[in-house]
Amino acid sequence: MQQAPDGSRARADSDREGVEAPHLARGAVGVRHGKNRSGSILVYGPEVWDAFLNAAQRGMPVRP
Repeated sequence: MQQAPDGSRARADSDREGVEAPHLARGAVGVRHGKNRSGSILVYGPEVWDAFLNAAQRGMPVRP
């Protein structure tokens, strides 16, 4: 996962596939599709987001 200068994390290629995940107030993270910037945003608390990242980095299945 790449870290952007504004502190957001995003996995995207030149076609803007993937997600954008900027850090919000109080450690929350907002997640949206990179190509659909006007679409829905899912907001996760810091504990949930950290657990997701840890599981994904270890290659574990991740369930919502």
